[in-house]
Order: sequence, then C-alpha cells, then structure tokens
Amino acid sequence: MAKRQDTKKFFENLSGSGKSIGVLTSGGDAQGMNAAVRAVVRMGIYVGAKVYFIHEGYQGMVDGGENIEEASWESVSSMLQVGGTVIGSARCKEFRSHEGRLKAAHHLVQHGITNLCVIGGDGSLTGANLFREEWSGLLEELVQQGLIDQEAAQNNSELHIVGMVGSIDNDFCGTDMTIGTDSALHRIIEVVDAIMTTAQSHQRTFVLEVMGRHCGYLALVSALACGADWVLIPEMPPEDGWEEQMCQKLSENRAGKKRLNIIIVAEGAIDCHNKPITTEYIKDLVVRCLGFDTRVTILGHVQRGGTPSAFDRILASRMGVEAVLALLEASATTPACVVSLCGNQAVRLPLMECVQMTQDVQKAMDEKNFEEAVRLRGRSFENNLNTYKLLSFRKADSELPHEENGSPYNSSFNVAVLNVGAPAAGMNAAVRSAVRVGISEGHKMFAVNDGFEGFYKGQIKEIKWGDVGGWTGQGGSILGTKRTLPAKYLDKIAEQIRIHNINALLVIGGFEAFLGVMELSAAREKYNEFCVPMVMVPATVSNNIPGSDLSIGADTALNAITDTCDRIKQSASGTKRRVFIIETMGGYCGYLASVGGLAAGADAVYIYEEPFDIRDLQSNVEHLTEKMKTGIQRGLVLRNENSNVNFTTDFIYQLYSEEGKGVFDCRKNVLGHMQQGGAPSPFDRNFGTKISAKAIQWISKKLKESYKEGKVFANTEDTACLLGMRRRALVFQPVVQLKEETDFVHRIPKEQWWLKLRPLMKILAKYKTSYDVSDSGQLEHVTRIRPKKD
Repeated sequence: MAKRQDTKKFFENLSGSGKSIGVLTSGGDAQGMNAAVRAVVRMGIYVGAKVYFIHEGYQGMVDGGENIEEASWESVSSMLQVGGTVIGSARCKEFRSHEGRLKAAHHLVQHGITNLCVIGGDGSLTGANLFREEWSGLLEELVQQGLIDQEAAQNNSELHIVGMVGSIDNDFCGTDMTIGTDSALHRIIEVVDAIMTTAQSHQRTFVLEVMGRHCGYLALVSALACGADWVLIPEMPPEDGWEEQMCQKLSENRAGKKRLNIIIVAEGAIDCHNKPITTEYIKDLVVRCLGFDTRVTILGHVQRGGTPSAFDRILASRMGVEAVLALLEASATTPACVVSLCGNQAVRLPLMECVQMTQDVQKAMDEKNFEEAVRLRGRSFENNLNTYKLLSFRKADSELPHEENGSPYNSSFNVAVLNVGAPAAGMNAAVRSAVRVGISEGHKMFAVNDGFEGFYKGQIKEIKWGDVGGWTGQGGSILGTKRTLPAKYLDKIAEQIRIHNINALLVIGGFEAFLGVMELSAAREKYNEFCVPMVMVPATVSNNIPGSDLSIGADTALNAITDTCDRIKQSASGTKRRVFIIETMGGYCGYLASVGGLAAGADAVYIYEEPFDIRDLQSNVEHLTEKMKTGIQRGLVLRNENSNVNFTTDFIYQLYSEEGKGVFDCRKNVLGHMQQGGAPSPFDRNFGTKISAKAIQWISKKLKESYKEGKVFANTEDTACLLGMRRRALVFQPVVQLKEETDFVHRIPKEQWWLKLRPLMKILAKYKTSYDVSDSGQLEHVTRIRPKKD
C-alpha cells in the first residue's frame, strides 16, 4: 500500500501561497523539457503559488513584456508528449552582460518573481547562479535608478534558483541521466535498426556520426545497444595503430559471414594526439584498406527531435515536482541546487559543485588524463565503457585462460543459458552478452531452447560467438521461452545436466524463472547435479520480481503503452468530450499502469496494490466531469488487468458511460500483448547487456571458488542468487532470502518503490492528495553521489 499522511501536515509542508515561480528553458532543446515545464506549472499552482512562463529563455527575461506570461493549469495540457520546448529557448548574449541581467531583474520584480526554475545545460545553470549572487546588488541599482521603490526591493530581496538539466548528451555530473538523453538514444537506435536492414542487403559498412562534442555517452550506449563493431568517443581516444586494428576486426567479422559493419563516432571523437577523427576519414580508410562498400550517415538534429520517451517524461515530471518543493523549502542561506536522478530517487545537489565537477571532466581531457575523465563521468559511464570493451573484442584462443596444475579455473567449464516465462524485449541482448562474456572468460556456452521444458527434453546445444551476432535489436526470445516449472521434471533435468556436464546455470526470465531457481536450489539435497552456481536475471514486462527495482523488458512495455495512449489522446482531441478506459498488463503488479499513467498524463489509474471502491470510482467520474468544463475535453483512465475482480474494465467502462451521460462519452481499449513491444528500447538493450555480463562474471568467480577435487560442488545459499537492480547498484541476493519479501499468491514483491510515484500522478491530474515530503531528496553533496578516490 502507498504511504499516506494527513492532509493538514501535507499543506503545512507545501504552502506556496503568496509566492511566484518563473520557469524557463535555455540552451539547446531536449525532449522532455515540456514535461518538466508542465510539472513545475501544475505543482506550483497545486500548492497555491503563481507560476509564470518565461518565453525564449534568458532572452525573454531580458526583453520582458509578453515574454513573461502567467501560466494556468489548462495552458500546459497536451504538452507532455510534445518534443522540444513549447515555451521556446534562445542563446542570449545580452544576459551575459551586467546590463542584460539588470533588465532581467527589473522584469522579474515587476511580476514579483523571486523563485526561478531553469531547465538547461551547465552554461544556463551557471548563468542562473551568477544572477542569484548578483541579485541584491541589482536590486540596489534598480532602486538608485528609480525603476523600483524600496518596498519592492524589500519584498523581492531573495532570489531562489533551482536547476534541472535538459541535455541529450548526458554530460552533466551529479545525475545518472539528464532530460532528453533517453529519447535521443531512441532516435539513434531507430536509425541504426533501419540502416542495418539495408546494410545487410548489400554487405555494406556504415559509419554513423552521433552528437557529443565533449561527451561520448550517446555514442557509447548506442554502440552497446546495437552491437556496433567499433566506437570512437572523446573520453577514450584510440592508441596509435588503431586504424589497422579496426580494419582487422571489420575484416574478421566479414570473414565470419557477418554481412554488415557498424562504426559509431561521437562528433567530438579525437585520437591520442588530440586530432579530430571524422566520419569521412574513417570511410576513406575502410575503402582504401578493405575495399568495402562504405556509407556515412550524420544524424544531426534528428537526435533532438520527436516525441519524448516514457523514461524522459517520468524523469522530467519527477524533477519538476521536486524543483517546486526545493523552491518552497529554500531559505536565504540555501545554495542554488540542481535536481538530479540517483538510482530511482530524485535528489537535490549543490548546483555549483556539479558544474565544477562537469568542468573538471573537460580539464582532465584537455590534460589527456582520460582515465580521470571517465571516472568523473560517473559509475554508469564507466560501467558502460567496461562492458563495451568486454563484449567487443573476442580473445584469440591463445589469450583465453587455460588449465594450470590440473585445475581448470575460469576455463573448460560448461555454462547453460535459458529463458523462462513470457517473452520480454531485451532477453536476446542479455543472452548475447552472456554468451560472449562467457566465451571471453574461457567457458563453453550452451543454449537451452524453450526454458525448463526444453531442458528436460534435451534441447541443449553449444552456442558460439558468431551465433549471437545481431541479437541485441531482436524482440521476444530467440531461444524460445515457456512458463513450465522444473519441479515435476527434476530427474530428467538432472540427467541432462549430467549428459552435457553443465557446471553453471544462467536463467533469464520472469516470476517463473525466480520460482524455478528456488525449486532447483531446494532440490540440491536430493540431486548433486543441482549443486552448481545458478543465477537468475529478471526479464519481464510486469516488473514484479522481488529483489530488483527494474526488469528487462519493462521499459519497452512502458514505451508501447505511452505511444498507444498518445495516439488515443490524439483521437480524443478530434472529438468532443471523450474518456478512454485502457487496460494494461502486469498480473497483480500495477507498475505498468501506474508509471505508464504518469508518462501518458492519465487522470486515474486503478491497481491491485491500492484498493479502491465504488466511492473512488464515483469521485473520479465527478473529477472528469469538472475537467470537461475547463476546456480540456478528453480523459484517460488506466486499469491494471487484475486490479479488482469485480470492478472489471467492462464494469468501469459502463459506469463511466452511464455517469458521464450528457457530459462525455466513453471508449475502452485492452492493449493486450502489443505491450510486450517489438524491438527492445535502448534502455532494455543496455540493461540486459550489462546485467548479463555481470552475472557471467559472478558465475566465473563462484565456479573457481566451488571447484574442488576435479569437480564443481556448490550448495550454499549464496550460490543460487538473483541479480537485481537496487537503486543504483546491481546486487546478488540468495533466492532463499527473498522468500520473506515475496507475496507468492499474487506474484509481487511485498514492497514496491514505484508506489511513491502515484501521488505525483494524482497531483498532476489535479486531485487533492497527500505527498510524503520525507520521500523528496534533501540537499546532498556531490561527493556522496560520486565518491572521490582516496
């Protein structure tokens, strides 16, 4: 159940009465900026503050007049799914001058704006901080010039600044992701997937340039997500002789019957002598040395365009709400802060500490201290880089670990991989990663078709490096997956483990995979064959696995739901007063419905974890009736498939239809299996790749520890684990210990982190609700997020 607190305490904590907030977007545009603006406006109005749009960024603040406009609840309707920034952005030289900032201060005072929410890059946020530092001096000047009186100066004596980083490059230190990055990755991967089909048809090599003048995040993650042959980024300049190495790799891949090669280049890529590496140089190199048919594609501003992804909408909405809370709680001594993402938490960090660390990255790169630059980029960037290195370069047989003193540590072990449960986008990326990392570690990798059912039937065969080429972009499960549990077939599975001499298991799947590993672990007392290291990686659209905040496939499902809801809302906007009732998947887990509802701008979401009755349904109908009177003539209601046995989708549809008669009409839509998505999202490809690589490395470690007297024997709790994402870390947890955290009847964890997002959805839909302020991120120092080396 979601946390609740009494309404009185809620309003004491969040009163914005008498305050005015200005919101602006500055610098380059990024998808999701509009979602952030919408959240600031609605949260600001919700707590009783006045909120103003400042059009055209700092230029609008300097020019004043119509550029500063009071926002209403309705004025941000339909903004959530729009890319770019509806309120405009502009580069402003004038604001860099003292005179420009003086004009801007005058215009803010005229509207009583003393709280500023700036959405932009580090340059925009630095400018905001300077403005804040000069504020009292600017007011004195305005008084001396007779532009404002002493009373106005006194009433507007403090300027509070909160920043949100909108940048597709993900180049700002202190936050795991910046607004727009995930959407930009979607654009890149859409293009790469499209290019791959034509490249395969003609046996071509494609060189793609992506944005990233100073940061290689987009290039690195898109290379991981599409299995690129080579990537060039500013933080990892290749050493002398890289041209020969690259051509050799491309040649080997082509000899291995791979029909295409993809090379991804960040626009700021350099070699170890600081010389730019251009796409044309690479094309000429490949044609000259290999004679391959080669094409160049420069993605350019396509990466900034299009509708924001589900992740960016949720991130921006959470940041916008947190920014308003930060402004309301700010005092004269509170430093300017930036709202950041740390794992699944929205936190506040001192703005200038983050800016300083971001500048330190560039300084380290200028000094050719690239290791330090990568470290300063943060753990996520470092992990991506290490995973790419691990997967990209197949070791020669001579480089693989071999037996020493009769003990095959890290070599000659047989590791089996299988998918269990329903298909989930990203499963294939996880299998590819497992196979290639396993081979690099010296293991023989075996693929099991059709889950535990295929296991007991003996559908097991060795799988090699080249067999998994091109798997990252494939949806569903190429290995095949079934829901069958192993308990009934333990004898036959044990026999197959003996026949194929399987020394370790990697199970990738949903709740059945979790139950399956528990059953195999429990059977160790009777069967020695199951006394091998086994690890489960969560992959299910429902995101209902205990021990992990996220599962492979859930992000793709969320995007499928969000895209469908966008189209449905568009259809509703062409009709007068229509409410759509949408049923989502998830079993008893309300993750898809709740988080999808936040991303799609739903008016109500019904889930099993938060019980509702007929009074709640009636209240929602009345709320929608009131909404229709404001000019917003559409409504969106999501219902999780198992939210209530009696209040079915049909029942809710009929109730809304009857109660809304004469005000709005209703339509219903059951999304069904289309939610499993087609091609996996960049997040699911990347997550599946990284988590599987870590799982195989854990297996290697456990195999080494449990190899005694010529065989593997592992029967302790910590050798049958689930590898889950907990906040920012990937954590191995014995499946036995997760029993206490699990509701086995409803197949969900007993505690679910995303339930605290539900009040945000209600606030943004204009419901009076409680919001636990203790969940909001208090000011933290960057060193707590990015610890420095000792």
